[in-house]
Amino acid sequence: MTPETITAAASGTWQLGDLTVRRIGFGAMRLTHLADGSPSDRDRVIAVLRRAVELGVNHIDTASFYFSPLRSANELINRALAPYGDELVITSKVGPGRDSAGEWWWATPEQLRGQVEENLRQLGRDHLDVVNLRIPRRETTGSIAEHFGALAELRTAGLVRHLGVSNVRPDQLAEARAIAPVVCVQNPYGIDSPAEDHAFLDACGQQGVAFVPFFAIAGAGKEAGVITEDGRQVRDIAATHGVSTAQLRLAWTLNRGPHVLAIPGTGNPDHLVENIAAGALRLSPEEIALLEGR
Repeated sequence: MTPETITAAASGTWQLGDLTVRRIGFGAMRLTHLADGSPSDRDRVIAVLRRAVELGVNHIDTASFYFSPLRSANELINRALAPYGDELVITSKVGPGRDSAGEWWWATPEQLRGQVEENLRQLGRDHLDVVNLRIPRRETTGSIAEHFGALAELRTAGLVRHLGVSNVRPDQLAEARAIAPVVCVQNPYGIDSPAEDHAFLDACGQQGVAFVPFFAIAGAGKEAGVITEDGRQVRDIAATHGVSTAQLRLAWTLNRGPHVLAIPGTGNPDHLVENIAAGALRLSPEEIALLEGR
């Protein structure tokens, strides 16, 4: 089987509430601009979105604050994929906001409805499938009850189908779950994450909550992309399987548990095919141990 013939079905599926998603999804952050900050090509990224769906991707992660002076990720998704297929699940996030100059601000509980409605307007939908409450730095953020409670009210009102949390600690997940069902946790995570993050991922699986890592490929590079060199174990095992180190990082993430969902983002059609193909890669227990330094 060549990478071009592998679809997202090879990654398996998971339930986000009553919604079935394939475990390899697509993150929209890279749609609006290239890693160096220059604008993306509109026609190219629209083609990438359509190709992702053709290859079986049915979980797309986005946000209204994914925009550049020329592009809005939500509006690109709308242009590429509307009218939306019944099995397509679009996940968004609220909490952070950006003004027209690109300056960041954080929503009060009362402002979250406006952020949800802006996502609905841009996407051309009457409800959002999943909304994650994204919080500021988890090390310094206290209670999220007031914000999450406001989202729970929007779920009751029918604007939101399911709720998730992002950038959170275990105690904040427990706080949210006491208010309303939580279908996913979206946190930074990868091979080089600290032990407590590995333990949190495992705990989410035990609670039946999907764990959706971001920066799984980029690691410390975050929005700028990969800026650190991969370790020898990563390079050697990738070479053994004939894949790139980025594909290996994705495969390792998915091998961490059936509840783990990957949302790699790209505006490059070749990288899209490679990312989806990573969902078919299976690692041995020995390889996983080597990658985790055990």
